[in-house]
Parts: sequence; structure tokens; C-alpha cells
Amino acid sequence: MVKLLLALTVLIIAAGLWVRISPSDPVRWNKTLDNPIDQARMGSVVRVLSGRSVQIAELEAIIKKTPRTKLLAGSVDEGQFTYVTRSLYWGFPDYATVWVDDSDLIIYSRLRFGRGDYGVNKTRVDGWV
Repeated sequence: MVKLLLALTVLIIAAGLWVRISPSDPVRWNKTLDNPIDQARMGSVVRVLSGRSVQIAELEAIIKKTPRTKLLAGSVDEGQFTYVTRSLYWGFPDYATVWVDDSDLIIYSRLRFGRGDYGVNKTRVDGWV
């Protein structure tokens, strides 16, 4: 019983460490969607701001103020960037990519680990907007 508890504890610690230290590949995460539509799914959200009611530089300034959020790739000047926001306790990463497409500003935020995020990405993105 003690060995089982010890093994379970080691497994939980290892999983927690992996979530926090696993590398984030900018090539994998700083990607846009083809034909994005405004929608929220389990684990992700897409917001299409038609007519760019919010400017990309304004949005980036808001995103930068979000706790536990760091730039992964891109820039406002490039017209596309991705930020990583980590959860408070476990450090789970969520990736938010923002880009300009014609006259629209698109935000695509999604989780990396797991299947669902309990609406965390939707709440965060809606707060930014």
C-alpha cells in the first residue's frame, strides 16, 4: 500500500513538472485557421472581430497585462502573434494566437493538455475583447 501511494505521488509530481517545463514550439502554436468562424468549443474559442472594432496593438496591450502570460512568437508588426497563459496552480498552458485577416481581427485560443478547459479560454478571450 505504501509503495502504491509513493508511486502515485511520484507520478503526480512528474505530470505536474511535465506540464510546467515541456517546451512550446512556436512553429506548432503560432498558426492561423483557414476560414475561421466565431465559436466556442470544449477546449478552445475563436473570436472574429469584423471590421477590426479592436485594433491589434490595443488587443496586445490588454493581453500583456494578463497574469502568467508571455509572448511565444510573432509581433504586432508582423500582423500575427501568439501568447501563452498558464493556469495558476498547475501551470497548464493555453495558447492564444491573434492575427489580421482582410478587415477582421481573429483570436484563436486553445488548451494544450486535456480535452476540456471548463470555459477558461472563452472567458479569458471575452474579457480581452
